[in-house]
Amino acid sequence: MWADDEIDLLKPHLMFLRNRGYDVVTANNGRDAYDMAVSTPFDLIILDENMPGLTGLETLALIKQRLPHTPVIMITKSEEENIMDLAVGSKIADYLIKPVNPNQILIAIKKHLHSEQLVSAKATSDYRQEFGELGTLINNADSIEAWYDLYERLVYRELELAEAGTNMGELLETQKKEANSEFYKWVRRRYEDWITGDEHPLMSPRIFPERVFPLLDAGEKVFFILIDNFRLDQWRTVKPLIAEYFTFKEELYTTILPTATQYARNAIFSGLMPAQIERMFPELWVDEDSEEGKNVNESPLIATQFERYRRQCRFSYNKINDTAGGERLLRDFNNLEQNDLNVIIFNFIDMLSHARTESKMIRELASTNAAYRSLTESWFRHSSALEIFRRIAEKGYKVILTTDHGTVRVENPIKVVGDKNTNTNLRYKLGKNLAYNAKQVYEVKNPSRYGLPSPNVSTTYIFAARDDFFAYPNNYNHYVQYYTGTFQHGGISMEEMLVPLITLSPK
Repeated sequence: MWADDEIDLLKPHLMFLRNRGYDVVTANNGRDAYDMAVSTPFDLIILDENMPGLTGLETLALIKQRLPHTPVIMITKSEEENIMDLAVGSKIADYLIKPVNPNQILIAIKKHLHSEQLVSAKATSDYRQEFGELGTLINNADSIEAWYDLYERLVYRELELAEAGTNMGELLETQKKEANSEFYKWVRRRYEDWITGDEHPLMSPRIFPERVFPLLDAGEKVFFILIDNFRLDQWRTVKPLIAEYFTFKEELYTTILPTATQYARNAIFSGLMPAQIERMFPELWVDEDSEEGKNVNESPLIATQFERYRRQCRFSYNKINDTAGGERLLRDFNNLEQNDLNVIIFNFIDMLSHARTESKMIRELASTNAAYRSLTESWFRHSSALEIFRRIAEKGYKVILTTDHGTVRVENPIKVVGDKNTNTNLRYKLGKNLAYNAKQVYEVKNPSRYGLPSPNVSTTYIFAARDDFFAYPNNYNHYVQYYTGTFQHGGISMEEMLVPLITLSPK
């Protein structure tokens, strides 16, 4: 519907739209426009702002009360900013200033009636054009920088296709699986050299020395925020929520193996490989078979790193597991200003991934990667996390935002046999009596060479690849059905090992 008190002068515009297949009806005053709108399901309404009787803005307000989701385009002769502000504040779809030509109207209509179709077509076309190039990159990636670039491009394309609602998602998922297969082979060839040699990417133990310490040396007050199980696609999903407050320097780093909290996160906070922690600070290392929490000594480990580097630093450590914990931190926020460094851990995504495994309802809510991202975004938007970031920006402090590892959606079971002391993780196992197919896993028979503790002289570690997970032969079918499609961590995949490391500067 097009409502304008001078509608007779717009016949060329109406004919232009009708010739392009649009069914256009007209009104010459606001009251008729409103009555027609509530009785006819229009796809889009165009309103003149300056009509006698009910003005365009008054008509808009009435229409929005009854039809809040119908897009309305406002057309006006006025360039006054307050008129624009009122119209935009009333949630109009678009705002055009007279004189308008037919193509301007057509573009506005396409934007609001056909954008999903056009975006879907463009996203599909772009991915088709890039498909071959991505395939070449998968086959030829031979440096960590190349893998970073490839993974970022795959995530970008995944988000674009998901938002556009195309049918190309399955093809991209197949390409991601191919990339993970090649990444696994590449890591197998290089991981030992990373740990034993001088040439290696930025990894977990170097995060503090190479990213946190330089900011402290520059006199910055720093918040180090770690969101457990936080993947690159999840970061890209929540990024718009804090873009109002910060500018970003984005990069990836490579986690150590196993990509699990006990190992990777403790390596970040101690600046050491797990075997070094066990040797130097045995009271702070928790063995796999211990019932003690695996991340209970993080604050003392941070202190040991500062002591080892002979640095004086006043820091705080807070772990947020629920809404009450976040609200507590916000109430005490002013007390954090006296510290040089404030470390905050958010455990929500980790709890979500475990809940998804154990709860049928959460499985339904997070049945796909896209749904998993959506839950992450909803949590971030409505939790204390967003307010904490806003308060930090308000105070002008820098933030290092990262994670200890990501997660991968597992689909393919691999049989493994272990004794009663074998750990329960589905993506890595360690023990002295493991039975498995060596061709299906990354096998570490000399843990100390890889910076890993050896509970026994004959301890072996094995790591799952791609979207594999370990299953025991006894009660095999039930086990497989229970864990297929869940999000797990501990093994070798781009999602687990190539994780975001973001430096945020307040605007």
